[in-house]
Amino acid sequence: MKVVSFGEIMLRLSPPGVERLLQSPTLSAAFGGAEANVAVSLAHWGVESVYVTRVPSQAIGEAAVRALRAEGVRTDSILRGGERLGIYFAESGASQRPSTVVYDRAHSAISDIDPAALDWAPLMHGATWFHVSGITPALGPKPARCVADALAAARAAKVTSSLDLNFRRKLWSPSEAQATLRPLMKNVNLVIANEEDLQSALGFNVAGVDVTTGRVNTAAYRDVIRQVCELGPTRVAITLRESVSASDNGWSAILGGSDLPEVLESQRYDIRVVDRIGAGDAFAAGLIYGTATGQTPMAALRFAVAAGALKHTIPGDFNRASVDEVERLAAGDASGRVQR
Repeated sequence: MKVVSFGEIMLRLSPPGVERLLQSPTLSAAFGGAEANVAVSLAHWGVESVYVTRVPSQAIGEAAVRALRAEGVRTDSILRGGERLGIYFAESGASQRPSTVVYDRAHSAISDIDPAALDWAPLMHGATWFHVSGITPALGPKPARCVADALAAARAAKVTSSLDLNFRRKLWSPSEAQATLRPLMKNVNLVIANEEDLQSALGFNVAGVDVTTGRVNTAAYRDVIRQVCELGPTRVAITLRESVSASDNGWSAILGGSDLPEVLESQRYDIRVVDRIGAGDAFAAGLIYGTATGQTPMAALRFAVAAGALKHTIPGDFNRASVDEVERLAAGDASGRVQR
């Protein structure tokens, strides 16, 4: 199984523990980014995971490539060029103080990528799946063109594609997102989203739903899933986060589509959050893995939700839970006891 992912990898700088940014003169450095996180999860699970991006030909860019390679990701399709790698500062929240992210990614290497530099047809050769997020086209017209070209190439090669909407208000407005993302839907097989993504990125509102109750109104979701599928996708996965506080979340998801007779509801977890960044990416990777390995839609959904739940417990962007750990949790083992 070969999965191709395309997006921006960034340098992540974080203060120790739950300190405020620059509360002490220490920041830990790591790498991450939506599609890179998906690529790493899949590589850990034994998938041939190919990551496509553009990084500057200097020490920080090369360190990012080495970090991916160390996780088992194929990096031979990464372009070099540009002046800088994007940076983001991540401050972990606690209790009633929410987590915050500050971007420093303007004029990063990928924002000025030449769409003609990527020949997608050979990249899709032998691929099972292509994955991208809505963050990448938000980085500028050139990355947006690359995303459109990649999705068209995937469809032409009969490669299944997924797009995690991942709407980011710090990058673009709802009107800009909708103008760019809605035309892409004709070449997407699976859409991954939360409620805000559906409304801001596609313009669809989930009426009469309050996720804080922990109850799922499948009728309301059935209608919005139908609307999304009318744009082209076959399936829609929606993650449901119940934010009790920055430290405690409820976590579940639903899956529906034009090829499914009903909306599927996953298990739900009460999570004590260590680091929520990358949890949605772990969910996306889990759904790709489960679907591409022939699991039933419900089994793939359960695997994806368990993967996302475990990522909440792991610091950094990358999910380091094994297939065995995810499967045990998905099967109902949430005891936390010592495994011998």
